[in-house]
Amino acid sequence: MLLDQLARPLRSLRLSVTDRCNLRCAYCMPEPDYVWLPRAELCDFGELAELAALFAGLGVDRIRLTGGEPLLRRDVPALVALLAARLVAERRGAAPLPGERAGRPELALTTNGILLAEQARALRAAGLDRLTVSLDTLRPERFAALTRRDAHRAVLGGIEAARAAGFGAPGDEALKLDMVVMRGVNDDEVVPMLDFARELRAELRFIEYMDVGGATRWRGDAVVSRAELLVAVGRRLGVPEPLAGRGSAPAERFRLPSGQVFGIVASTTTPFCLACDRARLTADGMLFLCLYASRGVDLKTPLRRGVPRAELAALLATTWGARAARGAEERLAESERAPLVPASQLRKNPHLEMHKRGG
Repeated sequence: MLLDQLARPLRSLRLSVTDRCNLRCAYCMPEPDYVWLPRAELCDFGELAELAALFAGLGVDRIRLTGGEPLLRRDVPALVALLAARLVAERRGAAPLPGERAGRPELALTTNGILLAEQARALRAAGLDRLTVSLDTLRPERFAALTRRDAHRAVLGGIEAARAAGFGAPGDEALKLDMVVMRGVNDDEVVPMLDFARELRAELRFIEYMDVGGATRWRGDAVVSRAELLVAVGRRLGVPEPLAGRGSAPAERFRLPSGQVFGIVASTTTPFCLACDRARLTADGMLFLCLYASRGVDLKTPLRRGVPRAELAALLATTWGARAARGAEERLAESERAPLVPASQLRKNPHLEMHKRGG
């Protein structure tokens, strides 16, 4: 098992398949225009599968496909099928890892749901184990204001298609909903969203508004904290009971008196850096060791040059072994907290954007 400087293992990979998105959410992509990665620089499916297998060979047991919006990449179900087959081959004969399913790392995907209705069945059939849909409001007009797109109905249709495809079946935790909560924007929908998730048999995760790259208009007073969320939920639905066994998961989970379980990702006010086991790979093969990291390591170039696999594995092992990142904790310690990166700097270095590295 690979350990970094703070004894954190490498267990999880966020694999971005595209930096493009069909929404412009206020908390992630608030600017009017963006610098995109050149399409010729993106890793092809074979390269993504090879890099994923490299991580699996070094102990990664959970891989999440992200973006941007991953379903904008053509034929993502084919990528899921390729990853599933390649990862089974990689792990064949090896001792099982804790998060493995069917002899390979767990495969998950996070999407905004707009294109999900036409792809949900194919994703499930290809071997996708878990699905998370981002949904920040139940109100169509609010959705349009927050995302600058009129696509609320498409997202709801995508969620229904996911259920029909088998995500979120009774007793299955394969369907989750993510809600970024912002004061004065959608914080009045905390309880309605819980009701909606319960009806869907999906687990809802509240996410604090994060000051990462891309959040150029972040304000501390817009953050609805973990503590505030628990009070708001408890006032209406009863005191939430913390659940044990969080491990390295980004969400702290709670159970309501009704039995419903929900989570809170409190990276802004209650960082969990010391448990973070995630590496992030951009669509053009740049490895980042923290969502807040300013520099990454290029894995695509040596892969395309034909560098032997053992050398690539050694590069990854050395890079992880030197990791000491505690980005969210360092941000919390700042006395005057402002947006992490100004828009002008993002245009000069697009890799600093959260949507490049799978927020």
